[in-house]
Amino acid sequence: MVRIIEFCFLLLKVAIALLLAGMVVLVFGNVVLRYAFNTGITYSEELSRIFFVWLTFLGAVIAMREHAHLGVDSLLRRLPPNSAKVAILSGQVLMLGATWLMISGSWSQTLINLHVAAPATGISMGFFYGAGLAFGIPAFLIILWDMFSILTGRVDVATAELVRDSEDQAALDEHPGSPLAHPVAKP
Repeated sequence: MVRIIEFCFLLLKVAIALLLAGMVVLVFGNVVLRYAFNTGITYSEELSRIFFVWLTFLGAVIAMREHAHLGVDSLLRRLPPNSAKVAILSGQVLMLGATWLMISGSWSQTLINLHVAAPATGISMGFFYGAGLAFGIPAFLIILWDMFSILTGRVDVATAELVRDSEDQAALDEHPGSPLAHPVAKP
């Protein structure tokens, strides 16, 4: 099961890379065509916008799984373990509520706009709003799994890194030889 999940997230990363490459080709190609040949790709802007929305929402799913979203956990680190567990679970219940709002709103907008065609491409606008579902459903499941892991003791709240304090520090921590990286405790 773990291999299947890892493969699915690998596919998400490949899809994100393809969407980004598609955006670059469409926008750069359109600029070259406009300035060099006085013509352009009529659907370039619209398709790039759709690619960007999907790229953002799919990237958010990966960030949720890897706990790469930014947050401040200084209060949690100062709380006793049981209080920290209650605070984390309370926060995750709030996240479930917000994610449910995202899912229900995206579902409603997808249904409303299913038969509305985008002006340049003719693609259903339901596809545009469906990106919220592509984020909301996996995010909801990831939050539920995190809650289950905390409740069953699979994750120790005292040592778990549930958020990142800084993107800069996370990048530095990936290179342990850097003098600015967090020092590693030696046994």
